[in-house]
Amino acid sequence: MNLTPTPLPGVMVVTSRPHTDPRGSFARLFCERELAGVLDGRRIVQINHSRTAAVGALRGLHFQRAPHAEMKLVRCLSGRVWDVAVDLRADSPTFLQWHAEELTPDNQRMLLIPEGCAHGFQVLAPNSELLYLHTACYTPEAEGGVRHDDPALGIRWPLPVMDLSPRDRSHPLIDDQFGRAP
Repeated sequence: MNLTPTPLPGVMVVTSRPHTDPRGSFARLFCERELAGVLDGRRIVQINHSRTAAVGALRGLHFQRAPHAEMKLVRCLSGRVWDVAVDLRADSPTFLQWHAEELTPDNQRMLLIPEGCAHGFQVLAPNSELLYLHTACYTPEAEGGVRHDDPALGIRWPLPVMDLSPRDRSHPLIDDQFGRAP
């Protein structure tokens, strides 16, 4: 597995090296030993799978607040998605900046998104499926979100947004108090 830093501190692209032969291919999707440096003692405690049918559909931008904040690793199992991490850490030099990667089964990329960052994606191919590995269990009362079209973020989604859940549509816009301790 190769780890490549992105401009956002802690957000990394993890690439597997597939082995192919005439029968097909084999790729390691996760290796605790190889990712030990970035996991830094964290354990994968929950694995989720999503399937999104419509091209242009958008999910996100989601995060969990401390003390239930989570690191997540996201991999595309089928289809194609534009996967986005947004830095919501108020003390970060890249606060409110975003980074996106196209994830496909063929490019063998996984996006590692640390605590304090929001995550969302847009579907670029029908019936796209994602596998999520989380370092914290989902805790509904810790759930947070920001709007995909928030001008404070300026995310340039590759397609018009065709399908957005009522919950994701209702996330708040970022204001000057966002990220500040109460």
